[in-house]
Amino acid sequence: MRNFTLTPLTLAIAAVLITPGLSAQQAGSAAAAEDEKIEQIVVTGTRVAGRSVSDTAVPIDIVSAVTLERSGTTELNQALSVALPSFNFPRPGLADGTDTIRPATLRGLGPDQSLVLVNSKRRHSASLVNVNGTVGRGSSAVDLNTIPMGAVSAIEVLRDGASAQYGSDAIAGVLNVRLREASEGGNFTASYGYRESNYTTPTTPPPVGANWSAPDRIERGVSDGETMNLSGWKGFNLADQGFVTVAVEYKDADRTERGGYDHRQQYPLVNGEFDPREATIERFNAWYGEPEVKQFTLFVNAGLNVGPGKLYSWLSYQDRAAKSGGFFRRAIDDRNVIEVHSDGFLPIIAPDVTDTSSAVGYEWDMGDWSFDASVVYGFNEMEFTIENTVNRSIGPASKTEFDAGGFNYDQVVGNFSAVTSFDVPAFASPVNLAAGVELRRESYTIFAGEPGSYINGGVLLPNGNPTQSGAQVFPGFRPANQVNESRESVGVFVDLEANLTDNVLGSVAVRAEDYSDFGSNLTGKLALRYDITDSFALRGSLQNGFRAPSLQQQYFTSTSTNFINGVPFDITTFPVNDPVAVALGAQALDAEKSVNLSLGTVFRIGDVSVTIDGYQIDIDDRIVLSENLTAANVRNYLTDQGFIGIGGGRFFINGVDTETKGIDLVVNWALPTDALGDFDLTFVANYNETKVTRTPQTDELAALDPAPELFGRVNVLTFEKGNPKDKLGAIVNWSHERVGATLRATRYGEVLTPGTTAATDFTLGARTLVDIEGRLDVTDSWRLAVGMDNIFDQYPEAFPVSLNSTGNTPYSNYSPYGRSGRLIYAKVSYNF
Repeated sequence: MRNFTLTPLTLAIAAVLITPGLSAQQAGSAAAAEDEKIEQIVVTGTRVAGRSVSDTAVPIDIVSAVTLERSGTTELNQALSVALPSFNFPRPGLADGTDTIRPATLRGLGPDQSLVLVNSKRRHSASLVNVNGTVGRGSSAVDLNTIPMGAVSAIEVLRDGASAQYGSDAIAGVLNVRLREASEGGNFTASYGYRESNYTTPTTPPPVGANWSAPDRIERGVSDGETMNLSGWKGFNLADQGFVTVAVEYKDADRTERGGYDHRQQYPLVNGEFDPREATIERFNAWYGEPEVKQFTLFVNAGLNVGPGKLYSWLSYQDRAAKSGGFFRRAIDDRNVIEVHSDGFLPIIAPDVTDTSSAVGYEWDMGDWSFDASVVYGFNEMEFTIENTVNRSIGPASKTEFDAGGFNYDQVVGNFSAVTSFDVPAFASPVNLAAGVELRRESYTIFAGEPGSYINGGVLLPNGNPTQSGAQVFPGFRPANQVNESRESVGVFVDLEANLTDNVLGSVAVRAEDYSDFGSNLTGKLALRYDITDSFALRGSLQNGFRAPSLQQQYFTSTSTNFINGVPFDITTFPVNDPVAVALGAQALDAEKSVNLSLGTVFRIGDVSVTIDGYQIDIDDRIVLSENLTAANVRNYLTDQGFIGIGGGRFFINGVDTETKGIDLVVNWALPTDALGDFDLTFVANYNETKVTRTPQTDELAALDPAPELFGRVNVLTFEKGNPKDKLGAIVNWSHERVGATLRATRYGEVLTPGTTAATDFTLGARTLVDIEGRLDVTDSWRLAVGMDNIFDQYPEAFPVSLNSTGNTPYSNYSPYGRSGRLIYAKVSYNF
């Protein structure tokens, strides 16, 4: 049983939760009322103006600004993960750049198989491609955490394929972030939170004869992860004909440490005995948890009535400086230079991420037509600094900090669309016709680090053997890794929607796209809704979709040097057009192709609404990152092909087919009462199952004996069982006059941490996390909120010592809710 340490803030929260009187925002306030009004009309999944969320032919969730504010987090991805049943946001650690830009998944599919829009325009992806062993390996997706919550009016989540409407990536669904449009008023919010937690880690006995000891299990009480967040937005009137809304956010978050006990010998023996320092050195030596983050974000949205239409624009900027740890290097390790780090060292990966976007467009009416023309630009760059490290091959002269280089990605999208309607006598409503064209240019660059971050300085180990090149934990990008690639694409679409009868709504969409690198693609979608009664309807859709290979997947490359029997071999992540990759069977990447089928029902009676939607998504030729192909027969084969000194590597490849089936349930019940206030009850559930039905192989590798696996057991099971098979959520929002509260319970189903064999698989059992927040409107302008997330301090099961050889990492990166325990927070805000 976990101990709950009482602090002043803990006591304050407890008092708030048991004493009537605390709340955030009065339910009847103008801002909340406006948010509720916005919720009723959707622009995603339909191009019919004024379509309400309850009348669509496909499932759409609306996450309002109020819902985001009540989530207890300042991260958009995390807020969505507790609001949406099929949206998951694992929080891996010790995963290099993925600690800083973490991927999210929808319906258990890849992070890059969901499309993100901002004001219905395509958002640019992050420059990072996830190459480590976490959920989302091999993907490069949009980083939603670059958008501050204060800039958001609502997020529409289309839980259906939509490539025929929006193009590449919209296989699992579409997230459309609608920006706040305010010509007056504003808000300032200051929040402070920290982790107050207890966790237990199993320990491995130290070596025989050791002068230190530890019990079988150690329980640690920790108080860390302090986070301060200052945010605000302000609306300005623009010449009485428009608005400018400015949102600003600053975040300063300290790390959390949930590492285990390092039982290993740390120092060389002294005269055959263990060094006395072994008894006193700190053995909880890992940064395993949340990274340090200092982040500034600016988002500006504007609109102005000009002539017959509206001129609109937005721009954003974010700078994120993060720090996360690698694995601890002991003083005794060959990877250490003891003259530099006499007690060993914890190398720090410190990326700086810059993200910018801008857009300008004009929408206008002419006769029976509505037109929209826009240009949107997005840019993301990640530059790595490696701190508290060493280049072992340089020896005592090595620096301890290196610029390791990095990469960037940018995108320019031009859109033109036209919408009109026309009568068809046989139909019950006019036919809504939308057509348009989209032009897109993308570019991707990798730039090298300073020489010391990647060179081999030639200094040998004490035994005379050579050692690894480059900075420990993250060797820098080499000049040979530098890339500057681009591509263009064009897409055209037609979208029709109408009430075929008084009870039947139908829509059909067709889209054709052509890419300068892999070729063309044609997609289509049919959706129907049948209102059997005023309160009961059936809906369904059938479509094919696609996802174009990203530039990051086609051209990412990095190299490290390993020594095998004293001989240097370069281990490389190859771009698919590299001669070595081609010799191993790599081919130009093609698009992933999907077929989506969904069938659901909508039920409404009074203030209760229920939606149930089943789906099946079959995807062929998924793009994956291969295994590291470094076996002796692979090296010999490459030598025979004339590639000397190449120790193997990996590359991206088409060839994994999957079948995903699932069901979503959403129940909402608005329950107003005279005496007790207003209750808003929500229950959500998702069941999701993915099966891998085909894995790739190349003729070149199949001819080897034994033939290496291109996509092995761990990666197959990550696809199949790396996300929760089921997820349930129950949310109660209550408000009465100036007080209110939110109680939320989220149950995450089982997740498998796969091993290379069944004997090393490790199952994370189901866990239920409970969050609570109390709120008080102190005045009409001032608001106070305090709360706790994960109030019962739930953790995933700790690894047995047999699966935690160093002792450093007691918890799995596959945990869908992280491993940092209870969060306690307080917020104060001022509306003006």
